[in-house]
Amino acid sequence: MSSPELNAFLTQVGLAQPDEPRQWTALTGGVSSDIWRVDLAGGRSVCVKRALAKLKVAADWHAPVSRNAFEWAWLEFAAGLLPQHVPQPLAHDASAGMFAMGFLDAASHPVWKQQLLAGQVDVNTAAQVGHALGVLHQASAHRADLAAQFDTTDNFHALRLEPYLVATAQRHPELAEALHGLVKCTAEHRIALVHGDVSPKNILVGPKGPVLLDAECAWYGDPAFDVAFCLNHLMLKCMVLPHHQSLHEAFQAFVQAYFRNITFEQRNDLEARCAQLLPALMLARIDGKSPVEYITQDDARQQVRAFAIPRITHPLSRLQDIASAWFC
Repeated sequence: MSSPELNAFLTQVGLAQPDEPRQWTALTGGVSSDIWRVDLAGGRSVCVKRALAKLKVAADWHAPVSRNAFEWAWLEFAAGLLPQHVPQPLAHDASAGMFAMGFLDAASHPVWKQQLLAGQVDVNTAAQVGHALGVLHQASAHRADLAAQFDTTDNFHALRLEPYLVATAQRHPELAEALHGLVKCTAEHRIALVHGDVSPKNILVGPKGPVLLDAECAWYGDPAFDVAFCLNHLMLKCMVLPHHQSLHEAFQAFVQAYFRNITFEQRNDLEARCAQLLPALMLARIDGKSPVEYITQDDARQQVRAFAIPRITHPLSRLQDIASAWFC
């Protein structure tokens, strides 16, 4: 079922004829947008996405719908560099807050998160994600045009810094100084184009490699956030797949592939910020506004807290040191 506005969008941008039948199917999984598969005549299918003002989570979490335009801009940028690693951008209506992109069928493009939770940990996929992210960061680094186009600090604060780090600081007052310091540090580093949600749930594993989705948080800022955000998910999957050595190998492969592409900053400096953010994001996925749904037991949550909190108060500077301690 769709609204007249949605049908009008397809017609106005030339993706469907006015009298052409359309079959709308709502897609699940996202909390910040409504997403549909639209089947058109001749066996064609497209994906339409529209941002929501209030996210579909238990906490009271609002964000500006203007982020849809920045996601579209990120998609166009990434498609120009790595067309095999993003959906094909088709059409955008900024005033309506929606865009259309190529539809990728689940049969040929399974979700990386589901593979990981099923114990299918492909180290090569992790390396390919790290490589793609490194290419995007390197190509966008120190570019004044992109810094002006993606001047979205308010969006990024509303979608990432506040619900993750600020909300966690409220839950843990003893960590407030350290967490607010991370918020300030992250916001001040305007270095490269950040995706903002490099999570396995937003990555499809296609025949030509991983496909990155959902860049609603796109921001010209600190690339360390993307790296830590993705590595955090590989670490937390250990709570579902204990003693799964391939997760450690995937972590290492991601890091190695990512930093092979990076020349815009000294590795030690960038990696240190990644290592500082990583335990904070671990704790945020337990005690922030968007806890991971697969860690449900109190003892498992406490295990994450026991690991993360000391490394927030006494941060490490190398990712391998965090990984070695966690995956041991």
